[in-house]
Amino acid sequence: MSELHDLYQEVILDHNKSPRNFGPMEDADLTMEGYNPLCGDHYTVYVRMDGDVVSEVHFEGAGCAISKSSASVMTQYVRGKTREEVEAIFDSFHNLVRGKTDPAEAAETLGKLAVFSGVSEFPARVKCASLPWHTLKGALEHRKEPITTE
Repeated sequence: MSELHDLYQEVILDHNKSPRNFGPMEDADLTMEGYNPLCGDHYTVYVRMDGDVVSEVHFEGAGCAISKSSASVMTQYVRGKTREEVEAIFDSFHNLVRGKTDPAEAAETLGKLAVFSGVSEFPARVKCASLPWHTLKGALEHRKEPITTE
């Protein structure tokens, strides 16, 4: 388990320092804002669709290392997936960070996302890790109101 913990630290630090797909997307099909009023994490997620497939995802905003790295990894992981696949990944990821999934089991289905299992040890940080995912889900559901963790 310490190997997974070390990888968690490495991924968080790497993606926080050099977030992937960070910045606005001018020709996005879907855009959604999400924020956590308690800690100040605030992101906008941009999605370009090709039919039912997510062809591109970007994000911008500011937040803690966990939320930023979660957003960064998310943008890489969902590219090329259908809406239905993204929904299933969202559910699996959300269960993982809430400690409802065994990390070893999650590694088989979630791959690199399994490193976020360490978040479950810090319940106050679950909202940090899941905010970008809720924001993406809101965009895919064509929600009109910004997503909030409260």
